[in-house]
Amino acid sequence: MFDKLKLHKIDTAAGPIRLRSGGSGPPVLLLHGHPRTHMTWGKVADLLASAFTVVCPDVPGFGRSYVPPDTTDSSGSSKRNKAASLLELMALLGYDRFYVVGHDRGSLTAFRMAMDHPLAVTKLITIDGLPVLEHLERADWKFANAWFHWFFFAQPEKPERAIIADPTAWYDKLSPELMGPEAYDDLLDVIHDPHVVHGMVEDYRAGIRIDYIHDGEDRAAGRKICCPMLCLWSKRDDLEKIYGDPIAIWEHWAVNVTGFGIDSGHHVAEENPSALAVAIREFLSKGTGF
Repeated sequence: MFDKLKLHKIDTAAGPIRLRSGGSGPPVLLLHGHPRTHMTWGKVADLLASAFTVVCPDVPGFGRSYVPPDTTDSSGSSKRNKAASLLELMALLGYDRFYVVGHDRGSLTAFRMAMDHPLAVTKLITIDGLPVLEHLERADWKFANAWFHWFFFAQPEKPERAIIADPTAWYDKLSPELMGPEAYDDLLDVIHDPHVVHGMVEDYRAGIRIDYIHDGEDRAAGRKICCPMLCLWSKRDDLEKIYGDPIAIWEHWAVNVTGFGIDSGHHVAEENPSALAVAIREFLSKGTGF
C-alpha cells in the first residue's frame, strides 16, 4: 500500500500531523473515521495516485497526529478546529484549493471544512456520515441500539477505562487480512496508547458538546455547502436503514448533492476499495473544480 506516497510529519500551529502524500494531479484530502488511522486509505490511495495528488493524514486526535488539549466544551476536538488545522496542513503543502473526502467521523470534519472554508474546498465527498445535528435530532431506539457508543463515549472517564482495559476486545472486528498487515499493526499500536484513546473519545464528546451547536448556527443562518457534493454510503452498513435516504437529508445542507450506495460493510476503503476509488475518481473528474 501507498506505493507512491511518502510518510512524514508536518507541524501545524495546534501540533504535528502525521500523513502520507504523493501522486500527481489535483490535490485530494482523504479523512478517515473511528478508530482508524490514515492507513485505512492505502488501497484507495494507490488507485487514485495516478490521477490525483493524494494527502492522507491522521485526523487530529487519532493515530500519531496531535491530541487536542482538553477543555470543558471539548472545543479543541471540535470539527471546526480540526478542519482549521487540516486546512493549515494543506496550505503548508502548497494547496490553497483542494477536494475533500471523509469517511465516518472524518466525514464530519470534511463537512465542517467545506462549510467553514468554501473557497478552499472545491468538491466534497462524504461516506457513511451526516451532520452531527442530524444524527442527534433523529436519534431513536434504532440509533441507540446500533450506535450506543455515541452516548457512552460522551461520558467522562469511563469510556477510556473500558477501552484500555482490553483494546482488542473492544475493537474486536479488526482483521489483518482485510486491513493489510501494516495497517493492522499500526492500528493495534495506537489503540493501546491511552493518550490516543482519549483523543478518539473526545471526538465524540465534542460532537455532543459543541459540534451540534455549530451545525445549528449554520442551519439557522441558512448557510449551505455550495460546492458539488457526493454522498456515499455502505449498503451493508446501517446508515440507510436507520435514517432512510441519506441524499434527502444532505439536501438540507448542500445545494448540489448526488449520491448512491456501495456494496460494502462500514469500512468501505478496506472492504471494497476498487468501487470506492471509481466513485471518487469519476466524481472528481467531472470538470476540474479549480
